[in-house]
Amino acid sequence: MCVTCGCSDGAQTTYTPVGLDRGETPAAASTHTHRLADGTLVTHTHAPVHPAAAPAQGHHHRPGQPQGTHLSLEQNLLAKNDLIAAQNRGWLRGRRITALNLVSSPGAGKTTLLVKTIQDLQGEFPIAVIEGDQETTQDAERIAATGCPTLQVNTGTGCHLEAAMIERGLEQLNPPPQSLLLIENVGNLVCPALFDLGEGAKVAMLSVTEGEDKPMKYPHLFRASQVMVLTKLDLLPYVRFDVDRCCSYARQVNPDLIIFQVSAVSGVGLEAWYDWLRAQR
Repeated sequence: MCVTCGCSDGAQTTYTPVGLDRGETPAAASTHTHRLADGTLVTHTHAPVHPAAAPAQGHHHRPGQPQGTHLSLEQNLLAKNDLIAAQNRGWLRGRRITALNLVSSPGAGKTTLLVKTIQDLQGEFPIAVIEGDQETTQDAERIAATGCPTLQVNTGTGCHLEAAMIERGLEQLNPPPQSLLLIENVGNLVCPALFDLGEGAKVAMLSVTEGEDKPMKYPHLFRASQVMVLTKLDLLPYVRFDVDRCCSYARQVNPDLIIFQVSAVSGVGLEAWYDWLRAQR
């Protein structure tokens, strides 16, 4: 369960290889609820994961439950996530795989930028994608059409990916050594900021069709990110958006933030983005 909004209580997570013949159907997650001695209801969602780590747990809290219990459960949940994230990070580093966690609100252009990036760079080094959405495989199908190995992770009512989901995804996708792994998180500017997936860097994305004050309104994400990508620059003539003000706000939140201004349609700024990706490897 998400410690911010409680969205994933009882959610089912599904894993779908897209455009690939994996030869097997992933085991389904299972959920059950029980009551502790103090009356607290605890819901656990289990998905098959690597033996080295236990599955993520979710928790449900009744109205009026003591705050201390809530904080304890929240800390336990994040600690469990961080443990699995550290294991993911070690697995990736051992294979020299560069993993990036792309986070934005819905419609910021994550998938469009991913498709363009894969088309332009897949001849240079292997690329794989874990695609996170609540439902459907539409974005994963767009990505898989490029020939890139792609795994769809559907979170159900969950509003973000968690480390255990990525662990299971890595088992199924099995990206090759020295590859680039791009993780497209569920569209959300709040909850993904709290959950380490084991990635090498978080990449916050926003488009010029959104407000330039997004970094100030959602500071946790931009503070947790190493990179900000401002997308859809080709639409600047048609919208009211102050690029300089947006970048200034972002650097007020995170002075070390690396900022790219791009358009996947016109190609503006893409080479600088590609050079950074090359340098990460």
